[in-house]
Amino acid sequence: MTDTDVKAQLLEAIKPHVPFDGWTDAALRAAMEDIGISRGLAQAACPRGAVDLALAFHEEGDQAMLLRLDEANLADMRFRDRIAAAVRFRLEVVEDKELVRRGATLFALPHYAMDGSRAIWGTCDRIWTALGDTSDDINWYTKRATLAGVYSATVLYWLGDESEGHARTWEFLDRRIDNVMQIEKIKAQVRENKVLSSLMAGPMAVLGKVRPPQGRGATGMPGRWSR
Repeated sequence: MTDTDVKAQLLEAIKPHVPFDGWTDAALRAAMEDIGISRGLAQAACPRGAVDLALAFHEEGDQAMLLRLDEANLADMRFRDRIAAAVRFRLEVVEDKELVRRGATLFALPHYAMDGSRAIWGTCDRIWTALGDTSDDINWYTKRATLAGVYSATVLYWLGDESEGHARTWEFLDRRIDNVMQIEKIKAQVRENKVLSSLMAGPMAVLGKVRPPQGRGATGMPGRWSR
């Protein structure tokens, strides 16, 4: 049995325990007992214990979202609606809100905050990549950073939303995306204004040297500079 197989089994086994114990060692031990996995095998597959399984759960959701995006026909949608659909798909594939709520609690801890940030960044990178983003400059970062803010806010709203079909969450998501589109509209107006565009020429020239990380990895947050 490979480490990948062990992690997959542990992930399924820990899910029923997370709502009660969180993504903790207690939940991991219960999962190990449920499926008869030894401590050694569990440590080899998940060196950081339940944290690795929480990240695996997030990854599982990302892959399910990508499958839905691949199957959906978004061609006739406005681009902002494609983004909204992707975020909605990501939330709709979650089987139990409490697993996400417990994950949010875990990744709010200072020593796991970077793991949570990378997970969200990875989700947003996958969305933009799946929707065909080909940006090769500072926009590669701003698109993902902006979407990360929208996605994070929407998740928090969704966790507390008890409306039928999460209708209020989708309305909230649309409002957040509309806010972002207003910012993009302002940026376009600045570029078209001769005075403002002249003032911004220097800073934009510097930012224009920023490039995405080589390999376009989902966790590759630091950038590189062109020569």
